[in-house]
Amino acid sequence: MKHIGKWHSDRLQQEIQLVRWGTFGTPVLLFPTAGGDAEEIERFLMIKVLMPLLDAGKIKIYSVDSVACRALLSGDHGPRHCAWLMNQFDGFLHQEVVPAIRMDCKSPDIEIITAGASIGAFNALAALTRHPDVFKTAICMSGSFDLDRLMHMEVTPDFYFSSPLHFLPNLGESEQLRLLRQRFVLLCHGEGRYEDPDQNWRIARILGAKGVPNRVDNWGPDYDHDWMTWRAMLPKYLEQLA
Repeated sequence: MKHIGKWHSDRLQQEIQLVRWGTFGTPVLLFPTAGGDAEEIERFLMIKVLMPLLDAGKIKIYSVDSVACRALLSGDHGPRHCAWLMNQFDGFLHQEVVPAIRMDCKSPDIEIITAGASIGAFNALAALTRHPDVFKTAICMSGSFDLDRLMHMEVTPDFYFSSPLHFLPNLGESEQLRLLRQRFVLLCHGEGRYEDPDQNWRIARILGAKGVPNRVDNWGPDYDHDWMTWRAMLPKYLEQLA
């Protein structure tokens, strides 16, 4: 049921891994948090709570190493390199991970759900908004979308086009926007410790101004910025949206 694929990505200049859980169902690309690796979601018991959906053949879960965010958090690289790596990570997702998922699903045009929590939500939103040709829904839990504020990023061209908070407001009429208007973004958050609901509403306003369908769900003060919250959220939403 679990499969680990590894290859060297010339774009990222390192070996990466793509891990899959499940056999049949809608493919879900689930990003780890911050600098996590592809198996983080299993260690934090997300796969366990998704097991009924996996066993029923409703979903297949895929996850990749959080290469760009790991570089951001390490402090070993300057902001320009990190921004470059973020943009390369996007190309890696679209040109390497998506074809691998489609080949694994034996469907050359199957559409993929993206999901993630915290900075994983940033990656899920960025993937969908940059590539609505292949991603159909983004489930963004407790999103940390303002990376230049959180990590003091320099707004270079690489960072600008990697950050939905920056490029979406200026996105003109295009095939990208036409497709985005046929997609859906779910933004969900709690009001407990370390949550920042305003970030979700800021993104929702930007999406709404562009005519992109979206919804913000507030789970209330009992839900913190933590895995217990995300383990409650994701099975519910995948049951509805997959």
